[in-house]
Formats: sequence, C-alpha cells, structure tokens
Amino acid sequence: MLDAVTRFFQRALAEPEQSRDPALTLELACAALLCEVMRADFDSSPDERAALRTMLVSRLSVSADDVDELMALAEQKAEESVDHYQFVRLVSEHYDEIQRFELVKLMWQMAWADGEVDPLEEHRIRRLAGLLYVSHSDFIRAKLAAEEG
Repeated sequence: MLDAVTRFFQRALAEPEQSRDPALTLELACAALLCEVMRADFDSSPDERAALRTMLVSRLSVSADDVDELMALAEQKAEESVDHYQFVRLVSEHYDEIQRFELVKLMWQMAWADGEVDPLEEHRIRRLAGLLYVSHSDFIRAKLAAEEG
C-alpha cells in the first residue's frame, strides 16, 4: 500500500504537465475569476449574469455566439477548482500590469452589478488582486473607478 502511494506521488511530481487542463484558455481563466467574484456572496443574480455576459463580449472580445458556452464552462471550472492558482497563473503569465488592473476593475464592476458590494465579494477581489500582484493603491483605484461608473 505504501509503495502504491509513493509511486503515485512520484508520477505526479515527475509529470506535472499531465495535471494541467489543456482546455484552459486566457478568456476562460478571466471568466472563471469573474465567476469567483459573482459566486462570492452565494447569490448569482440575473444582473450579475448579464454583467458577466457584457464583460465577456465587450472587454474580452468573446463572440456573442460563444459567450453562453464560455459562461457555463467558466462557472463549472470555478465550481470545481480547489484554488485559483491555475487561473491566476495563466493571467499573470500573459497580462501586463495595466491589463491585470483592468481585470480587477472588471471584478469590482461585477461586484457592483447587483447594486451593492457584499463584504464577501470585496474579500474575494482583495485576495485575487493580491494573487495577481496588483498593488493596494491600484486595488483602491480600481474600486473607486468601478463605483463611479
């Protein structure tokens, strides 16, 4: 039994590429992070879903035909994931500082989509912003920008 466990961990450590999801795209990673904000308060309102759809089409250039499929897949990935590492890693690798700031601003807009920001949503955004290496001043600037508009 101990040998089987040892072999499993040796295989997992020796072949980390097999554990990665090859279907994870940058758009899906961003959508999943936005879904994390939407799910943070345990209430996904129709306004939040509409805001997510608009963000994906207008800001992430997802076609109107593909947006429903991407939303469903993003919600599924967010639900299944144990942590945010796979999404954050992909975004961090491909987005520069300005793009990560814009993503945090989208998170704040998502939180405001239902008319109020729940403390759980704010906590989730703060945590994701930290993982994305967005400075605290940019975190606040994104929050204020989302509140204004």
